[in-house]
Amino acid sequence: MSERFLLKLISTKTLNDNTVHFNFKILNSGKLTLIAGQFLRLLFQQDGEEVFRSYSIANILTSNSDTIDNIELAVSWVDGGLATVGLQNLKIGDEIDAMAPYGRFCLTDKMWDRYFLVATGTGVTPYRAMTNELIARIDAGAQVYIVMGARDETGLLYADEFRKNANNKNYHYVSCLSRENLKNPTDLDFEGHVQTYLTQVEFDTDNDVVYLCGNPEMVDEAFTLMKEKGMPVPQIRREKYVSPPIRKKKPAFNLK
Repeated sequence: MSERFLLKLISTKTLNDNTVHFNFKILNSGKLTLIAGQFLRLLFQQDGEEVFRSYSIANILTSNSDTIDNIELAVSWVDGGLATVGLQNLKIGDEIDAMAPYGRFCLTDKMWDRYFLVATGTGVTPYRAMTNELIARIDAGAQVYIVMGARDETGLLYADEFRKNANNKNYHYVSCLSRENLKNPTDLDFEGHVQTYLTQVEFDTDNDVVYLCGNPEMVDEAFTLMKEKGMPVPQIRREKYVSPPIRKKKPAFNLK
């Protein structure tokens, strides 16, 4: 069940020209229990109404379920967007209301032989949250493929962390760059869109599971591709990141 609480901004880190990593302290409730892959809603006041924007929680959880006292988010700016205007104005120590947890884009109890976790942009943050649970499943015999799509190398969010994770046997990090090649590519790095990469994978329709998160066009195309390759729909889990339409009126925020 979701709960409402207050967040205080304690730090930020620029990930690229369009994306910032936020770290908030949970104030009044103190702690939040969630499952890796779930998201929260940041709450804003606009034109006298309370509205929200949703973000996947990026904390690296100790296991599939965890209790945390801070919340990490990766936020990409949208020109004129409600949250963009509000969050760009936040200073260290400022507070904002939130509600969490939400969502079912999580690892199920069933153990699969291979996990293909596909993302673009900030869609990779749920897989960051799943890090320790994925490694535990690798230790139990699974293989994990993090398949990350971007235009160029700057779009590979948290790439250093994922490449470090790939030191674990059977943990694979595959970057798919559609416009510029990596300076020092590995055997697993791919030139092209993630959809093109997926066409070349031989999936085991009985024992593989695919997660799709990020740009709606990628998610829809990859979902259709997976069905065409015979993957059962229940084994294709997806979450789209869609920006709400921009209101014409100037946003008004009530940040404590």
